Amino acid sequence: MKNIRPYLMTLLVLLTFTMSSCEVVGDIFEAGMWTALIVIVLVILLIVWIFRKFTR
Repeated sequence: MKNIRPYLMTLLVLLTFTMSSCEVVGDIFEAGMWTALIVIVLVILLIVWIFRKFTR
């Protein structure tokens, strides 16, 4: 069991450098940000449109 420890550490370091999950998470949050921005703009436009309908 003592002999496997260096191999596990090497595997962990290798996985740390090869898997770039931070990029994937960043892209997901960026897409979510743009989706939220578009939805907010559409909701504001809908509220303005409804307000103008009632004030005429």
